[in-house]
Amino acid sequence: MLIFAGLGNPGAKYARNRHNIGFMAVDRIAEDHGFGPWKARFQGQVSEGRLGSQKVLLLKPETFMNLSGQAVGEAMRFYKLEPGDVTVLHDEIDLAPGKLRVKTGGGHAGHNGLRSIHQHIGPDYARVRIGVGHPGRKEAVPGYVLHDFPKADENWLEDILRGISDGAPYLAEGDAGRFQNAVALRTAPPRASSSKPGAKSGEKSDPKAPSRAKEPPAPQSEPEADAEPRSPLQRLVDRFR
Repeated sequence: MLIFAGLGNPGAKYARNRHNIGFMAVDRIAEDHGFGPWKARFQGQVSEGRLGSQKVLLLKPETFMNLSGQAVGEAMRFYKLEPGDVTVLHDEIDLAPGKLRVKTGGGHAGHNGLRSIHQHIGPDYARVRIGVGHPGRKEAVPGYVLHDFPKADENWLEDILRGISDGAPYLAEGDAGRFQNAVALRTAPPRASSSKPGAKSGEKSDPKAPSRAKEPPAPQSEPEADAEPRSPLQRLVDRFR
């Protein structure tokens, strides 16, 4: 059993806040991978299912962000798990919007949800850090993360949630590299080139057009030969004509 805990605040008032992107991520995983219905348990909402060969408990603490560790710690102890069996998905102001990183262990960097989890299970759990950007001033951070995503962010937000869901089985296997690659395929897909070598910039090639092979240069014309050989007397007469 693994625990994937998405962080956020309960209630419709906070549902689209930047601080709730962890909730959004586990909601998407549950929906896309056929997890069971959400049920009240461990001071939160839980949904059970499988990702690949791993049985996974999705958890959304309902203790509000600052007390997230209570729910995570209770679920971990119930299943007799170790911190290494827990992955926390949360907003990260130190990453640009749409960027994502995975790490295990380390500090909480002032994130109140992580601070609470540190207090209840220690620091040795995995984190999926989902970038939401920084407002630019430290004092503006609380209002920024407790504000809804603007419409301008909807495209990248949808892409990163889909990517997290795509890569969730790799995350459950502990393969952070393949998980991050799955996210990148949604957020920064490779561009297919439709131009052929030698085409001018901005010019599209027509796949139906026949290829134009370079034609060999036309042979230079040779001087025509006389039809019959002429005698010396005839040539002398020709000179005086």
